[in-house]
This record gives sequence, structure tokens and C-alpha cells, in this order.
Amino acid sequence: MFEKRTDLALEARELWQESAGKTTRLTGVRAKTSKQEGYAVTRVEILNEKGEAALGKPTGNYLTIDLSPFSQRRDGFFERAVRVVGAQLRSLLPARGSVLVVGLGNRAMTADAVGPLAVESVLVTRHMVSAPPFSDFRPVAALSPGVLAATGVETAEAVGAVAEQVRPAAVIAIDALAARRMSRVCATVQLADTGISPGSGVGNHRSPLNRETLGVPVIAVGVPTVVDAATIAADLLEESGGGRIDPDRLRRDAAPMMVTPRDIDRLVRELAKVVGYGINWALQEMEIEDMTALLT
Repeated sequence: MFEKRTDLALEARELWQESAGKTTRLTGVRAKTSKQEGYAVTRVEILNEKGEAALGKPTGNYLTIDLSPFSQRRDGFFERAVRVVGAQLRSLLPARGSVLVVGLGNRAMTADAVGPLAVESVLVTRHMVSAPPFSDFRPVAALSPGVLAATGVETAEAVGAVAEQVRPAAVIAIDALAARRMSRVCATVQLADTGISPGSGVGNHRSPLNRETLGVPVIAVGVPTVVDAATIAADLLEESGGGRIDPDRLRRDAAPMMVTPRDIDRLVRELAKVVGYGINWALQEMEIEDMTALLT
């Protein structure tokens, strides 16, 4: 059987349902969709080992925010997107304590730059909270560790060393993901309390960042920026009634090909800003206009 690739728990659930049949019940997984600020939010909870085996993801909570209406530029689209990302992120974070925000990825590769770009919109306060008027701010530190090829240092090593010094109550790790559907590329944000494997979106899995490796909760913020070309081809063949799929032919190239939109530069910048401001909304008691003023 051809294995379609996705990093989104929402899509992993869809794929399982397609293969098992719509009448088959998926045990060990619970899902619920609601609306907030005009954006759909789907919560997928993987409850036990059966759920892990079915979806191929660890036990935990996965919140998928559908930001596709964002591109329609309706009234307050940016502010509403920031509020929904911030509110959902806040629900996964400890109520108190300092936070380390990590922007994973390669700034030189547009589809992998969402992490470093998002950090640029995060309000860093750890060095200011000891004096007014910043004493009421939650301490936040930020790090963009780069990639192994450029630094010679594993991401997990760099983040672990900084976390040991900063001693945060939680880590927020931002990274690019791979989706199954082009409609979800740069139109979705996934939040998860299970940690993350840096580089997973571009097929370069590194040592994981999670509670086991860092000793504190790690909240993953993922933005799908690419789709696996073989997955697109498989879906198109199925939808057109093309018959049996030959996995060997779809995967015959040694290096997998990733597909991304032609306006990926603009989309990544926009979503990175939403994520950065959403983190500020989750951590600080302030309005979006005040965030802009402080960041500039």
C-alpha cells in the first residue's frame, strides 16, 4: 500500500478513515471541531496506544486551526487570526513561568523559514522584567538555532543547552510541516503538546524536542509549507479513477520532491507574523496595537 505523507494529525485521521471505511470506528482517538473568531478549530486527542498505532503519532492533543479564510482579507482578518492562535496556544501552556520560544528551520530556504521569521515577531522580555514598566510582563526568551549544516550543532543540543541556562516553564517550538493537501499549505496552523522533531516538514528528521529530552513541556507550533509530490500524484490518480497505485513508481526517485506554492515567500511571511503575534497574545496581557509598537 502506498503511504501518503502528512505531519498533520487531522489529515492522519482522514487517511485512516479512508483506508478503514467511513463506518469503521477509530478507537483511541477523539476529535471535535468548533469555530472561534470565524476560523474552524479541530481538536484531535490521541488517547492511548491504539490511537498512536492508528495515526502514527504520540499520545497527546493536536489543535488544527484552519486559516484559509485569512486569504479573503475580510474585516479584522489578521487580528482574528492572532487571537484564535493565541487563545488555543494559551490552553496548552502552563499559566505561569518563563517561556523559551525556538524558531526551527533554515532561514535561507523559504519553505523552511517560518520558524526563524516567526521569532522576529515575538516580544522578548526576559532581560527587561526586572524593571518597570516591564515588571508585569511574562519572561520570554527566543532562539533561532539554525540548522546542522550551517552550525555543526544539532538543534536538540543547542536548545537543550539554552534551556538548561534559562530554565523555562515551557518551550514553544515553531517549525515547517508537510501537508497532504495543497489547500492546507500556508493556510493551517497545528498546535501540539507532544513536542516536535526538527526538520520533519522537509523530510530531515533530527533529534526530538519534547518533555523527555528537555525536561519541560514542549508545545509545537507547525505551519505546513510543502506537500510531498508523490502524495499529490497518488491523490490525483485515485480521484481520476486511475486504478491501482504502484508505490515503486511513485517513489522511484532517490530524493523525494516537495511541492510548494509559487507565492510561498509572501505566504510564509504572513503566517510567520500570525504565529509570532499569536505567541505574544498567549503569553502577554496586551493588545495587538501595543505589540506592534513595542516590536518596531
